Amino acid sequence: MLRNERLKRIFDKLYEHFGPQHWWPGETGFEIMLGAVLTQATNWGNVELAINNLKSRGLLNPKSINELPINELAQLIRPVGYYNQKARKIKNLVKYLIERYNGNISLMSKKPLHTLRQELLSISGIGNETSDSILLYALNKPIFVVDSYTFRVLYRHGFVGDEASYEEIQELFMNNLPHSVELFNEFHALFVALGKTYCKKNNPNCDSCPLKFDLEERGFI
Repeated sequence: MLRNERLKRIFDKLYEHFGPQHWWPGETGFEIMLGAVLTQATNWGNVELAINNLKSRGLLNPKSINELPINELAQLIRPVGYYNQKARKIKNLVKYLIERYNGNISLMSKKPLHTLRQELLSISGIGNETSDSILLYALNKPIFVVDSYTFRVLYRHGFVGDEASYEEIQELFMNNLPHSVELFNEFHALFVALGKTYCKKNNPNCDSCPLKFDLEERGFI
């Protein structure tokens, strides 16, 4: 079976099993951007606590975050862990937003995907996954986000090797599927759901997995 056909079948099975994921949660593009930084090395429950701290203080906008002393920002986002480092990353992101786009997310979104990705990756503390999460979820740009769940599922199903790079995994989707914001959004979120419930790091539940058919067809189980 061709890779594009197999990926499409996997998507259909996951969507049938889990349904739409409504990801990424956030009321504004800026809130989603902050969430993409805050979620590094923590769970979403902690991110929600940090965002609610900022929201309750009326600080969920670039201007307010830019003017907020970094030590105060760090304390407000303390639930996410590594809060001092993440405060610096957020400050760097906000400085970029204000200097280049006057804090206007809509203005930023008019730039081409490739240009924005280069700009985001030039910000200290913003790596591939964070950059692409911002592009896809906050700016509605068609790029596939790769995370540990994505790698785990693809590796176990034989799509990639154990030393596959971020770019190699991303190209698997970019080269074999339509460049659709909606498709990339849903597919990534479905991989997260699969990784949390069935394709766990330890003791995966392959017998009940909605992708069991793929493993059976390939002779793994």
